[in-house]
Amino acid sequence: MKTLDKIPTGKIERTGSLLKAGAKVGVNYLKYYGNKITKDEGEARKILNEDNASDIYDSLKELKGSALKVAQMLSMEKNILPVEYVEKFSLSQFSVPPLSGALVKKTFRKYFGKNPEAIFDEFSQESVNAASIGQVHKARKGDQNLAVKIQYPGVRESISSDLKMVKPIAMKMFNIKKEGSEAYFQEVEDKLFEETDYNLELKRSQLFAAACRHLPNVRFPDYYPEYSCEKIITMDWMSGIHFSEFTKKQNTPEDLNKIGQTLWDFYMYQMHILKKVHADPHPGNFLVSDDVQLSVIDFGCIKEIPEDFYVPYFELAREENLKNPEIFREKLFTLEILREEDTPKEKEFFAKLFYELLELFTRPFNQEEFDFSDEGFFHEIADLGQRYSKISDMKGMNTNRGSRHFIYLNRTFFGLYNMMHDLKAKGIRINNFRNFIKP
Repeated sequence: MKTLDKIPTGKIERTGSLLKAGAKVGVNYLKYYGNKITKDEGEARKILNEDNASDIYDSLKELKGSALKVAQMLSMEKNILPVEYVEKFSLSQFSVPPLSGALVKKTFRKYFGKNPEAIFDEFSQESVNAASIGQVHKARKGDQNLAVKIQYPGVRESISSDLKMVKPIAMKMFNIKKEGSEAYFQEVEDKLFEETDYNLELKRSQLFAAACRHLPNVRFPDYYPEYSCEKIITMDWMSGIHFSEFTKKQNTPEDLNKIGQTLWDFYMYQMHILKKVHADPHPGNFLVSDDVQLSVIDFGCIKEIPEDFYVPYFELAREENLKNPEIFREKLFTLEILREEDTPKEKEFFAKLFYELLELFTRPFNQEEFDFSDEGFFHEIADLGQRYSKISDMKGMNTNRGSRHFIYLNRTFFGLYNMMHDLKAKGIRINNFRNFIKP
């Protein structure tokens, strides 16, 4: 894979790169109209989606940073985007062009005053993993193998301008109205600023590792503050293969269920005990070792769950509350899904919509065990999204619904459910995490 000697950091440069992608998309549509004459609609649309996904992704991977992070987030939304976009955007999880050796050395000299070879006994010139915000190099100090994560230049400085560029696209894609949307975009911007603060990530990584290390079958690296700074994090090298590679192997049902239960317990313990959660559950952040243990290797995106959101959110997840019209309606107002200024039509429409959504998504929480290999469950999720996206009644309504805290908590559950489904995990004990609560 080619390396990058320069990343566009200026607003004009980055906007220009996206405009070029936009021009290519325009050409792709012209080809699409031509293909509809010689091919059937389905094949012509598939070619259009593949071409558009490639051109948009090629532009984003050169920009890196927030723009590429948005693609990474969208790659988990398998029920929203066409499969061609999901497949292409999923590469942003751990397969993008890395920085050149010269740029890596420049970063080390800026923060440590010396090249990496002068700090470590060994340091790989080529990255072993490159994603949206940073890339990882393998190093050795004494007999300790290390992973060194280096942030791309200009990522933090371009967050605000990047979001302004992608905001119109996101609003159109998800039918977001301008009125009242500021809190949602501010939540995303705040989280991206947190993700680019490696001093904060180092602190959180150590706290999460200490709080969750007693959970069975899950492992965390140790971190080394003396070799870390605001743009570099050094941690133990964890052996294993990426989660997505593991799910594609021929695995025994026992091994798949073992990783599934481990992953589920890890997330439920965070949600209910720590009240803060690793809000970036995509395959690139997890490794599976030869002895089938789960390693968590990235704590850049952490969502703290305030008590005044946690309580009504999980009260609404209980089946008896969902089926009690008075309690259900009360919680919808508390969670800002319904508003006093809504018209009677809006209140009726969104109450019905969110009842269907919540009944479906909270189904696992109302069972002692759940089968995440159930294709019917995931087809219901996809069908519900498709059905409501085509309802004409939504046009003209303000679809900005719910507290800003929903953004990353919903993202967490989308990602977690998709990973559990990829494992085809069966018989997952939903409340098993309670066995590991510290006295």
